Amino acid sequence: MDKEHLIDLISNSIISEIKDLEINEEKLNYIMDIKNNKRGRISDYIKKYPKAEFKKNKTPWEVKCEIALPSATQNELNGDDAKLLVKNGCICVAEGANMPCNSDAIKTFKFNKVLFAPGKASNAGGVAVSGLEMAQNSLRYSWSREEVDEKLKEIMIKIHKKCLKHGKTKDYIDYGKGANISAFIKVADAMLAQGVV
Repeated sequence: MDKEHLIDLISNSIISEIKDLEINEEKLNYIMDIKNNKRGRISDYIKKYPKAEFKKNKTPWEVKCEIALPSATQNELNGDDAKLLVKNGCICVAEGANMPCNSDAIKTFKFNKVLFAPGKASNAGGVAVSGLEMAQNSLRYSWSREEVDEKLKEIMIKIHKKCLKHGKTKDYIDYGKGANISAFIKVADAMLAQGVV
């Protein structure tokens, strides 16, 4: 996802405890500077942009949004948070970390037919890029950023198609089921090819 798409997405969502409906490239760069260079707290954002709202000791899940991107820690989003997101009109949740939604949250999303992309599918890009880096190193290749992005895009499209193929039901796409079945088939095929089974 390029920066422009991310800015559009964030402007309709939330960054941690900060609510600022006018996110632009300058503000996004400031957040990145706070977190990546200064190792500061997101509350520092208010010092430069006082019109934004900071909610200390709160989770971002109470903010109305169509797309939620839990990306911090394991089990950060629970069943009550999920119910609040559903109540507030959220239609898509994509994990950007390892299991940030607990099992109650996932059940709530599935019951309410919220498009839910588990980290094993939506967060696979980081693992894929690591694999591409290892391939470059072992083959002594040097791919441009654009080439890596294109390869990553192809990988993510394949993951999406496999999740659709194996997770589609009559009126819902269960990406978790699709990702699990797809992974099982991949392992089973490898075992068969190696003569293990």
